[in-house]
Amino acid sequence: MDTQEILIKIRKIVRSIDIESKKIQKEYGVSIPQVLCLSYLRESPNYQATQGEIRKYVNLNSSTVSGIINRLEKKGYLARLPKAGDKRVANIVLTSAGDELLKTIPPLLHEQLSERLDKLDSTELSKLENGLESLVALLDIEQVDASPIIMLKIDNEQQGDLDSEVE
Repeated sequence: MDTQEILIKIRKIVRSIDIESKKIQKEYGVSIPQVLCLSYLRESPNYQATQGEIRKYVNLNSSTVSGIINRLEKKGYLARLPKAGDKRVANIVLTSAGDELLKTIPPLLHEQLSERLDKLDSTELSKLENGLESLVALLDIEQVDASPIIMLKIDNEQQGDLDSEVE
């Protein structure tokens, strides 16, 4: 395989993520980070979590997560409830509308990839990891902070979600 083929394969991955982001935004009216926030709440005990817990899961800064939560609250997909015993902290709770939305959204690329990676044997997984480590080193991007969640910024609403994450 020559270098151009490698670049094309990388571009296919990036383009697929971009297409997925645009499709989810257009068809469901939410961004990928918003879907991830709702999904986290769905998996949390009593369908609720603090903003800090959500922030750690999506690996975005506090102001970005605050914007995501504000937009989802306006759409009725989640609600803020005072935390019992500490009125300074609010629990973010998934609403039935948010749960219904999640039922309609197909599995995201990162979920599909995670399931498929889990099925690889350790030799294949190690080869893939070594190749990706080499690619990261070639691009000199080891210092870039990233989460295991694949997403891109695509429009004004998502820009509000991710502005401070892209520097």
